[in-house]
Amino acid sequence: MPPIRIAPLTFSPDTITALSEMLVETVAHGGSVSFMHPMPLQAAETFWRDSLGAAARGERIVLGAFDGESLIGTVTLLLNLPPNQPHRAEIAKMMTRLSHRHRGVATALLRAAERLALEHGRWLLVLDTASDEGAAGLYERLGFRLTGIIPDYALKPHGGLTGTLIYWKRLQDTVPA
Repeated sequence: MPPIRIAPLTFSPDTITALSEMLVETVAHGGSVSFMHPMPLQAAETFWRDSLGAAARGERIVLGAFDGESLIGTVTLLLNLPPNQPHRAEIAKMMTRLSHRHRGVATALLRAAERLALEHGRWLLVLDTASDEGAAGLYERLGFRLTGIIPDYALKPHGGLTGTLIYWKRLQDTVPA
């Protein structure tokens, strides 16, 4: 596979289509990313229009991973947090196309999100992932630390409850005063 290219995403019909197809695929295969199966394509399109609108306002950064011209993964860095949390960002909506999993796409996306977080003065990252079939192993390999588990946090895409694991990562050794 040629090198994966990571870039911020902006609104375009092609981007909305590619992101929406990825979201529907992820949910259909059990990915716990806040939606239930079956997920209508129109609901995915609405979500991504809103998300990219928030990115255009500087409230978040939506990153895409590309294999050639094909969008194969995404992650969102949430920046619009309360005034008492200007040092923090959240990682959300980490997804990789089924065809490209276990090839380093998610790692490349997270590393890029970490660099952008620091560029935006955010040195503490937090995220959550489902305790059933989530990406805990990936996050732990990349230095995220488990804070705790909340049982029965959300419904799985195909029904039944799953807990969530809460993770954090400090991106720099020294904390600004």
